[in-house]
Amino acid sequence: MEKTSITLTDTHHRLLHAAVAAGEYASVSEAIRDALRDWESQRRLREAELEDLRREIQKGIDDIEAGRVVAWDAEAFKARGRVRLEARRKVSPAAK
Repeated sequence: MEKTSITLTDTHHRLLHAAVAAGEYASVSEAIRDALRDWESQRRLREAELEDLRREIQKGIDDIEAGRVVAWDAEAFKARGRVRLEARRKVSPAAK
């Protein structure tokens, strides 16, 4: 195990010592190791999420290259929405 010196803010110093005093950890070192394990876990999770996004982006690129996309018509989309909204209003006048 390697020994490392770090500088903490007063707030972090108090938090660590309070956790030890409360019996949550046997030592400040144990509390810091626990925090580092959490940090490492968060980094792995974030990397996995990024990898999922990269895969989804690649699927989109593959679909574009294979011609499996259609042009999106915003005006037609809005028109369909207006028709649906109007139909809902006719069923439930309170929806206006």
